[in-house]
Amino acid sequence: MSTTDQQALTDALNAEYAAVYAYGVISAYAAADRNKIIIEFTTAHRVRRDATIDALRAAGGAVPGPAPAYPPPSPVNDPIPAAKFAVTVETDTAIAWRSVVERADSPDVRRAGIEALSECAVRLATWQQILGTNPATVAFPGRA
Repeated sequence: MSTTDQQALTDALNAEYAAVYAYGVISAYAAADRNKIIIEFTTAHRVRRDATIDALRAAGGAVPGPAPAYPPPSPVNDPIPAAKFAVTVETDTAIAWRSVVERADSPDVRRAGIEALSECAVRLATWQQILGTNPATVAFPGRA
């Protein structure tokens, strides 16, 4: 794994750390009927985080720890701001994984980036649909 691959994965790992933390905040304020998808999406981010850590370790790369906290960009105090925060989280992780796809030297790393980006796009569309955004999808997920 190249240094570029390791840096791209490290950046994506930081986004996954933030996502796992954020879903804890989101779960505290989201509507109760969203609990199932929140559990599913949190689990997906944990799995992706752990796989990224494993890939970095297998390559002999440094694995940074998570930050102590990841504050939301605006107050989250009821279901609508919670869903909007989830949109931000999925957008941020999509940006990070798109960057992996664009920067990766290794086909395996690029493939992992494509899979992660696709998963982020589906989760983002789910939250956009919940918020009533039309269209719920974007042509190029992860494009800043």
